[in-house]
Amino acid sequence: QVQLVESGGGLVQAGGSLRLSCAASGRFVSRYTMGWFRQTPGKEREFVAAVTWSGDPLYYAESVKGRFTISGDNVKKTVYLQMNSLKPEDTAVYYCATTPDGRPWYERNVDSWGQGIQVTVSS
Repeated sequence: QVQLVESGGGLVQAGGSLRLSCAASGRFVSRYTMGWFRQTPGKEREFVAAVTWSGDPLYYAESVKGRFTISGDNVKKTVYLQMNSLKPEDTAVYYCATTPDGRPWYERNVDSWGQGIQVTVSS
């Protein structure tokens, strides 16, 4: 099992920026990819972004395209989410996740979850 630890969340005003980090540890039998989901109370967990095995951006949710940038460091087993031009609707608990390489980024395919980190954007 992979262990994931998120950091970098907090409170920011609308229009501001935050950078989330997720560090993975543990043994891996096969290749995997890393990405982010988010969830607000009363709503479904939403996919945000994911990187390829090599650490390049792969997918972005339409709601964050042009504002968020995901990147990964395969050597360091770390994924980052740079969030710019933040909006109040970006307020959520953000979860780092891993998925076996090649599988679609649906919640049901996630192998490991981080504990989640709060991001709050004030208006």
